[in-house]
Amino acid sequence: MTAWWGRQNLHSRLALLVAGTVALALVAFAVASWIAVRELQEHRISEQLSADALAISQAPGQWAATGAVLPDPGFPGGGGPGRFGPHRRELGPRWQIVDSSGAVTSSADSPLPVTALTRQAAAGQTRRHPVQEQVAIGGESYQMLTMPLTGGGAVQVAINEGDSHRTLAVLAFLLAAGCVIGIAAAAFAGRAVARAGLLPVERLTSAVEDVAATTDLTRPIEVTGDDEIARLGRSVNTMLTAIDSSRRAQRALVEDAGHELRTPLTSIRTNVELLLAVERQPDLAHRLPPEERAKLLEDLDAQVRELATLTTELVELAREETTREEPEPVELSDVVTAAINRVRIRAPGLTFTTKLTPVTVTGRPSELERMVVNVLDNAAKWSPPGGEVTTTLTADGTLTVSDAGPGIAEDDLPFVFDRFYRATAARSMPGSGLGLAIVAQTAAHHGGTVTAGPNPPRGTTVTIRLPATS
Repeated sequence: MTAWWGRQNLHSRLALLVAGTVALALVAFAVASWIAVRELQEHRISEQLSADALAISQAPGQWAATGAVLPDPGFPGGGGPGRFGPHRRELGPRWQIVDSSGAVTSSADSPLPVTALTRQAAAGQTRRHPVQEQVAIGGESYQMLTMPLTGGGAVQVAINEGDSHRTLAVLAFLLAAGCVIGIAAAAFAGRAVARAGLLPVERLTSAVEDVAATTDLTRPIEVTGDDEIARLGRSVNTMLTAIDSSRRAQRALVEDAGHELRTPLTSIRTNVELLLAVERQPDLAHRLPPEERAKLLEDLDAQVRELATLTTELVELAREETTREEPEPVELSDVVTAAINRVRIRAPGLTFTTKLTPVTVTGRPSELERMVVNVLDNAAKWSPPGGEVTTTLTADGTLTVSDAGPGIAEDDLPFVFDRFYRATAARSMPGSGLGLAIVAQTAAHHGGTVTAGPNPPRGTTVTIRLPATS
């Protein structure tokens, strides 16, 4: 059943749920109605039996002498003993009187069965409480009441249950027919409700499928209203916008990376082909003197290193959130100290001056250290021989790195943190144009900002602001 239900679509499930709910309500109402009518019928028969038995017990001698038939209270003229109208029940109450031994002493119609309960009541063993039981007379079912008489004996009154059973049968048939019709109508209404209720979902599904088929993320899904479906549609549009932005950024990264990778690869390929040509044709070795060959090999080594650095920075820049370490409380001054020690080894000719105030931030230690190393590497690259790089960290999470290099031109300042952007003065220097882009991305991931500006009288200051943990 669970597997079958799982194969049904939402439209069918909703229709089945509506029809099933209405069906349960109809069946419960029909059963309750039939039981209520049956109880009313049984109560009416019991009341009529009690009334008839009481009427006979008040004057048993008169009833025994006249052999009267109980009147039909449904016709005019019906009343007590001696007031019988011309209309009598065809299957009306039957009665008879028995003595204390259980022998029948009088009867107005065919005799009633004298049961064990009747004998007990006639003998006074039931403490004058009437007893009611179901008996069969002539193949038909009767309800029979035995009421004890004062001084011994009892009155028996019986009513044929045929009319009551036929009424209940007709009512059961009508209720069953009503249930069938109601369930059919509920199924039809359920499909209509499901169709109307799921129409916005079907439209949204069609629109999403169209986007999946065309891969056109620039065309938003039409959304109307303020209900849950409209909220879902707006969420889908937001998701499409985010995916489109991510795809554009990915395309730009791939295009820029391809362009940046092409230059060192072309240079490497040219130099390798030249070396291979000399190796294959020794008679041309005089055209490549040893000093030129050594310079060529040095260039190859530098280009390979540049290519490796570019690849590493591309990986850092394109790292997905799922592959990153979890944020944790980090003592930023320790991270800055470790970064300075790394850069000091690579730039032994520079002086690194620090003024660090302990401050705790929430972040990823390795990424924060990579960010600081990139800023320091950039400062070291542009500092003159014997220059000074000053690093300051304040208690509010502000980190500044200043150098005494040539500075950044005003026209280049807005773009220094863009991917692969290299100022005109930097194009002759080694680098990929990704270092400061990684700095900006890391700062943004940690809820901070980064800016660059002049360091009077000469040089550049990069300022990173991260939210300190209070």
